[in-house]
Amino acid sequence: MPVTVLVLTAVLAGGDPPRMDQVAWLRGCWETQTREGTIEAQWLPPRASSMLGVSRTIHGTRLVDYEMDLIRERGDGLSYESHPSEAEPDLFLSVAIQKQKIVFENLKPRFPSRVGFELTAPDRLLAWVDDSQPQGRRVEYWYVRVACAGE
Repeated sequence: MPVTVLVLTAVLAGGDPPRMDQVAWLRGCWETQTREGTIEAQWLPPRASSMLGVSRTIHGTRLVDYEMDLIRERGDGLSYESHPSEAEPDLFLSVAIQKQKIVFENLKPRFPSRVGFELTAPDRLLAWVDDSQPQGRRVEYWYVRVACAGE
């Protein structure tokens, strides 16, 4: 699922480790339009210390891309596992968690090195990926909340 984010601070200093309920605001169905087509994304509610997400990009009646993702509690943070259709799976670890924003980082020297999600309004989600460089590459996806199929 295409995503984008901004560097913040280290995982919560002291206190309890992050829990899935801190990112429950991500649940639901989201949609955005890009040059490649319409991206539909859905995040299931937290359950069993995890959230599953799926997305697909559709151009007309053709499936262009898809991705399956997993956010879960892992040690003293949260992890984000990305399983894109045209690339190898990747693992990102949480580096910043705020009330309605989370940033994950992957230390491998390839794009993307960071993934972020931010609920900017009740029905607006910014997802982004970047290379963690101050003037580097960043790709943003602005989603709007939509009704999930069958609702």
